[in-house]
Amino acid sequence: MPKLYFEDLVIGTVETYGTYAVTEAEVIEFASKYDPQPFHVDHEAAKSSVFGALCASGWHTCSMMMRMMVDHMFETGLASMGSPGIDELRWLKPVFPGDILSITSEFVSKSTSETRPNIGFAKTKFTVKNQHGEIKLTMIANSMIARKKPGT
Repeated sequence: MPKLYFEDLVIGTVETYGTYAVTEAEVIEFASKYDPQPFHVDHEAAKSSVFGALCASGWHTCSMMMRMMVDHMFETGLASMGSPGIDELRWLKPVFPGDILSITSEFVSKSTSETRPNIGFAKTKFTVKNQHGEIKLTMIANSMIARKKPGT
């Protein structure tokens, strides 16, 4: 059961959560299926790439972030109703096997739906860092959150 509704969200709230250990096997498996560029699947090719070593696909990084976000959503009881999309996505540094990722999120705005009174929209800035505090990814996303009292 949801515990955290649209009305409960406070603009400016910052949270840090999640732990995701990136493994070489998972980097290669994901890239082999979805993004088989040489620097994601081949150690030797990756050494001579701009990244200097085998690294995760940006889409894999997004998937790891999504897992941490959904786990946190379940832990907090957020009444998520999905997302109409993202406004910005930046892969700032490569993610390497051995990185341990976490997320910092900040609610930056919210608004009610004019056509669907049971939904509110929240805009959140996400920052993914590794264990050394290096920022690997930033994203500004839009979420649909259930309202406690539709239309009020």
